[in-house]
Amino acid sequence: MRWLRRNIVVFAGLLTLAYLILPNIVVMVFSFNNPAGKFNYSWQEFSTEAWQDPCGVADMCGSLVLSLQIAFFATIGATVLGAMIAFALVRYRFKARGAINSLIFLPMAMPEVVMAASLLTLFLNLGAQLGFWTILIAHTMFCLSFVVVAVKARVLSMDPRLEEAARDLYAGPVQTFLRVTLPIAAPGIAAGAMLAFALSFDDFIITNFNSGSTVTFPMFVWGSAQRGTPVQINVIGTAMFIIAVLIVVVAQLISSRRKHSAQSK
Repeated sequence: MRWLRRNIVVFAGLLTLAYLILPNIVVMVFSFNNPAGKFNYSWQEFSTEAWQDPCGVADMCGSLVLSLQIAFFATIGATVLGAMIAFALVRYRFKARGAINSLIFLPMAMPEVVMAASLLTLFLNLGAQLGFWTILIAHTMFCLSFVVVAVKARVLSMDPRLEEAARDLYAGPVQTFLRVTLPIAAPGIAAGAMLAFALSFDDFIITNFNSGSTVTFPMFVWGSAQRGTPVQINVIGTAMFIIAVLIVVVAQLISSRRKHSAQSK
């Protein structure tokens, strides 16, 4: 019992991790399935046919490329705007600062269906043509709050004495920002950017309201599920999961190496 009490937190963490990873493992396993019918819900036999031709389903890779493009541009827009907002909220004092701090959390707390309907109403009143640009604007808008929160947390933890030391050494505002402030804030900015990319690529509700005839990858998956589930969808899902894991592992290795080199100095 003592041993169990000492390791209960470890067991709870492992169970939680297994619960989170289990759906991804199922998707990975069924990416090697050769279904008997159009629904890939029961295991039949091992096959690598879907991996050999991941774009074998019509329009699937086109929707995937479109989702990647939207996620990429939405991430850039949300990261740039979110980082500037975060620095402004932390470093400057101005009227309505408290109100803006509160409003930043609204897109995070608001149900997606409410935001989707509101954005659709806005676009229709403006006479905008629903499609790529309306999706991009909508994704940038709801990703913005997540970036602000991530960057703001990092900026709040920064030691202002480091920037003061740079100015004492005759560094200008631009040099101080590029060589001191930005490198320190970079982990928070990177975290916000990765979160924005994942949210944008994965979004269905807001996209479905504001897409018009444009079909992104989540919408393609939803539409395919009504008629059948191609194995190639599992292939794309597995590939995205592996890429995400590799990015996290590489980032952790780089961070550990930097900490080790800093300690050795």
